[in-house]
Amino acid sequence: MIVGVGIDVCDVDRFAESMQRRPGLVRRIFTPAEAERPVASKAARFAAKEALAKALGAPDGLSWLDAEVVTDDHGKPSFKIMGTVAARAAEQRGQTAAEYLGIVVVVAAIIAAIVGAGLDDKIAGALEKAVDSITGGGGKKGG
Repeated sequence: MIVGVGIDVCDVDRFAESMQRRPGLVRRIFTPAEAERPVASKAARFAAKEALAKALGAPDGLSWLDAEVVTDDHGKPSFKIMGTVAARAAEQRGQTAAEYLGIVVVVAAIIAAIVGAGLDDKIAGALEKAVDSITGGGGKKGG
């Protein structure tokens, strides 16, 4: 059963501009391993983290650093979660974080792939509407 869905898109160029305007942004959002990645990868990871937060109900107190987007040897993305994020996932869902996050990773990976491909806002918006219609619109708007 899906009880929370989070969707987010991130424009790579705007994200790059934000990082230039706010030099401390990278250190607040990304783990050291994530911070070393190229801009497009950071934007995709930011979108994935936003989607995860929305799926968890976007509560106050979640630390961006408690969710790391990692890839296996074949490039498959997943979340490594700990601390505030793991606690919220277990609390809200009544299951282990790993069981719940399988669904979230799929949604976030789709969004990250679209962001990485540089699709325009119209296409990204259409995808968001399609996912909302499938899931009953469970994701929160914004961010």
